Amino acid sequence: MTLSKGDKAPEFNLFSTEKNEVKLSDYKGKNLVILFFPLAFTGVCTAELCTIRDSYNKYESLNAEVIGISVDSLFTLEQFKKAENYNFKLLSDFNKEASRSYGSLYDQFVLGMKGVSKRSAFVVDSNGIIQYAEVLEDAGEQPDFAAIQKSLAALN
Repeated sequence: MTLSKGDKAPEFNLFSTEKNEVKLSDYKGKNLVILFFPLAFTGVCTAELCTIRDSYNKYESLNAEVIGISVDSLFTLEQFKKAENYNFKLLSDFNKEASRSYGSLYDQFVLGMKGVSKRSAFVVDSNGIIQYAEVLEDAGEQPDFAAIQKSLAALN
């Protein structure tokens, strides 16, 4: 399934590193950036999320929250968040349901791994409608942060 601007964002129900249930509907009335990433503790994923961490005040000034989602266990993500001092929620999509519903799941990844999240970025507005969608086939690339921020600015 390919999601694009104007589509209703699929609901999800995942656990955070704090072991709390988090649903898309929890963000109703707020703008949200959803970042799917392949695997914790890998070079490009760390760089991507550190970019968000280091510019999080920009997203706050655009009235947005950010969450990161991967198929890693919440225990792995908890250690990743601590190690890198991330200031936003990381959610475990261990069962791959959210990644699949957002069209962000590799059938085949490197080293024979199957069912790993594709690096993807979605901006969901306060009404749950996708305003920006980017799904990268090449896990070595990063999302277009300027385009994400431009999309958020247009919502304000």
